Amino acid sequence: MTKSRYQRILAVLQRRQPDLTVLAEDVYKPHNFSAIMRSCDAVGVGTVHAVNPTGGIPTFSATSASADKWVEVKVHNNIEEAIKGVRGSAKQILAAHLSDEALDYRDVDYTIPTCILLGNEKAGVSVAAAQHADHHIVIPMLGMVRSLNVSVAAAVVLFEAQRQRREIGFYKIPRLHPDSIARKAFSWLYPKEARRLDEIDEPYPELDEAGEFY
Repeated sequence: MTKSRYQRILAVLQRRQPDLTVLAEDVYKPHNFSAIMRSCDAVGVGTVHAVNPTGGIPTFSATSASADKWVEVKVHNNIEEAIKGVRGSAKQILAAHLSDEALDYRDVDYTIPTCILLGNEKAGVSVAAAQHADHHIVIPMLGMVRSLNVSVAAAVVLFEAQRQRREIGFYKIPRLHPDSIARKAFSWLYPKEARRLDEIDEPYPELDEAGEFY
């Protein structure tokens, strides 16, 4: 353990956006799901929701550059369960979905608590999921193709959310509670010890300035 690594982890956690999340509905290609997670980590999204009836998470570590270590994934059995899960922290659900009511993704306010809903590679967002969304958003396409790959679309929308949030200073002050930052930092630095303590329902020890505990 080095002090610089600990300080970097703290800096990352202090920029996490607890009121910005992604819901991936049946994204089944591992490289797409992993790329979405990587973009989430890059803009400060700490939790991703996924609808996967089999209960599995299609991650592919070679593509994600181990993003699954830094982004929590909550798996849901169906879209209704997932929507209920994100409504607690999101005031709006934005579905990446082409419809008559769809808005340009840049014309939406991402500074309020937001969940970005993405559909799968073949069918896109399901009818049921689209009905649960507060707004539909699209990325304007000026060429012959009508849409982007789901992971590319996720990155485009997420970095617009990051841009808006940076402009009003959301990344300049910690948005997670200090206790949450301390707990997450310990679990990132000492995952095996964190799992052991979780199993016996014991609190995590405090870390010193170098990220060590005794």
